[in-house]
Amino acid sequence: MLISRLHIITQDLENFSHIDQIRVACESGADWIQLRIKDTVYDKWKQIAEASKNICKEYGAKLIVNDSVQFAINIKADGVQLGYDDMPVHSARMLLGDEAIIGGSANTLEEAIKIYNEGANYIIVGPYKFTPNKKEMHHLLGVEGYDEMIDNLHNRGIDIPIIAIGGIRRNDLSSLLTTKIHGVAVSSAIFSDKHPSEAVKYFIHEIEESKTQPHLERIS
Repeated sequence: MLISRLHIITQDLENFSHIDQIRVACESGADWIQLRIKDTVYDKWKQIAEASKNICKEYGAKLIVNDSVQFAINIKADGVQLGYDDMPVHSARMLLGDEAIIGGSANTLEEAIKIYNEGANYIIVGPYKFTPNKKEMHHLLGVEGYDEMIDNLHNRGIDIPIIAIGGIRRNDLSSLLTTKIHGVAVSSAIFSDKHPSEAVKYFIHEIEESKTQPHLERIS
């Protein structure tokens, strides 16, 4: 199984529901959705998550739950994306099993090494540049930062898909896709666009056309 090179993350938007975001993304060719719901009561969360899972299943896309291992278990999602303050990867692996997809979040080389050693399948690394969602983090990676981190990982015998995140827009892709990253994670670049379907198709096309070769995911 491959880790997708385009991770699309839903947002809490007033006039564009998570369910509608996922349907637009999947209809436009996306195969990897991260459901990111904040500050919602459980019953509402589960309703959204179940509908999201059904859409992803219809289109053959993976559904990754943000933050909560328990939610991922409850709806039998494909996996979970764990943040800095969430359950450790190794604990999530014990609960979810070997078949589950588990991603970790890192900002530094040391964090990435720790996440790898705990058994993650991929690592989302950022921020690439400043974004309000990552304003608490001061270490911006930039293009050079990703290659430096990946080179350091490879020098330690670590080969794991690195997904760039953080303020990534269309005009960032040409530079990012010349690096050694596996792919990108985007949200506002899709769902704040006047034409989100076209934005999804643009990212897919550019990634497929790039010279960066896809990597197999780490086998736990």
